[in-house]
Amino acid sequence: MITIGIGYIADLIWGDPYCIPHPIRFIGRGIRNTEKALRKQKDSPKKEKALGVLLTFIIVCSAYLITFLMIKAFSYVHPFLGYLVEAFLIFQILASKSLDIESRKVLNQLNKDDIGEARRFLSYIVGRETSELNENEIVRATVETVAENTTDGIIAPLFYIFIGGAPLGMAYKAANTLDSMVGYKNEKYLHFGWASAKFDDILNYIPARLTAFFMVIASFLLKYDWKNCIYMIIRDRKNHKSPNCAYPESAVAGSLRIQLGGTNTYFGKAVYKPTIGDSLRKLEKEDIDRSIKIMYATSAVSFVILGLIKIGI
Repeated sequence: MITIGIGYIADLIWGDPYCIPHPIRFIGRGIRNTEKALRKQKDSPKKEKALGVLLTFIIVCSAYLITFLMIKAFSYVHPFLGYLVEAFLIFQILASKSLDIESRKVLNQLNKDDIGEARRFLSYIVGRETSELNENEIVRATVETVAENTTDGIIAPLFYIFIGGAPLGMAYKAANTLDSMVGYKNEKYLHFGWASAKFDDILNYIPARLTAFFMVIASFLLKYDWKNCIYMIIRDRKNHKSPNCAYPESAVAGSLRIQLGGTNTYFGKAVYKPTIGDSLRKLEKEDIDRSIKIMYATSAVSFVILGLIKIGI
């Protein structure tokens, strides 16, 4: 608990310092190199799926084993050093502060009425095309990203860290990075990325639902509309192609009394997504700040509840 607490607090204070090489960079490089080694020619859909399963197995297991062995190696030098290394890795796994920083970059440009720069900074944190988005669409995209990444970047990693320490947390981050890099439903990755996308869905199944539950508590603590938060989770939890993403998005939409979802453009193709929440009021740039507050409160609630469960066990 002390090790997890140190890593958690360090993330809240420092986020992801640019001067420290992030483990995700190494995982990403490993994914690209392994993909290149496995895909030397165009194969049948069945073989591509098999190779995709192999890629997922190699990357996730490697992330777990390397993290485990690293902690063990330092523990042999001195147990305290092992705890310190694990706390550092937990700090690197979590993403509360960095999600705040990257989202506020968009908000700061909107406050300066520089929509061009707001689009540019938004493009760094979303997959959709941003070059033609108006202010309302920029705000919606940022709020959706904060909501979704509250699960991917904070609650899910914490969930697995509390179960299996930094090794399991890093394995989760590897699976999540795989999904973001090869989990696309386009011609190149439709079959090869199938295993990565499905595995990420499985890993996020429980954390996404926990995130929505924690967001209800967070909304109550922040004096947002927690009752509407519950209502929207129940009503709109399935309004997404992903089995998990609509849970945090519907919670945030309900809490802030706004509507998310709608048409986005990916790789030049317009993709319609069902709406989430009711437009009880118009989206405004301040909703980015509100969604960040929900993210932090949800993070704190999850840490306390998961910590109490672990202590009880």
